[in-house]
Amino acid sequence: MAAAALRDQLTALLSSMFSQGLVDEQFQQLQMLQDEGGTPGFVSEVVTLFWEQPVVNFDKVDAYVHQLKGSSASVGAQKVKFTCMQFRQFCQDKSRDGCLMALAVVRNDFYDLRNKFQTMLQLEQQIQAYDPKQQ
Repeated sequence: MAAAALRDQLTALLSSMFSQGLVDEQFQQLQMLQDEGGTPGFVSEVVTLFWEQPVVNFDKVDAYVHQLKGSSASVGAQKVKFTCMQFRQFCQDKSRDGCLMALAVVRNDFYDLRNKFQTMLQLEQQIQAYDPKQQ
């Protein structure tokens, strides 16, 4: 009985992951390989390898973050720029956990600002449609 409930939970979780676009057909292929090959735990091993990859190219990450910092500074995106500065410090310290934390923060800051910029541009276009002389 408990195993059946756990299987139902797993099925619901996987369904949710697919519907949210978190995984795609490639993940289904992994599951089929496990089922057809009779190799229990195959998907678990592959997923574990995915999230435990110990090698992080901090120099490459730092270069991308530096580029984002410069782009952010050029448009006055202060919060994103500041988060990039912290992110770069984690890269220089070779802190994987710090980089992951900073990545989550910079991602949220970036998308928040992007949404606000999009709204700003839409409002400016609407204003201009009413009064083309205004710019």
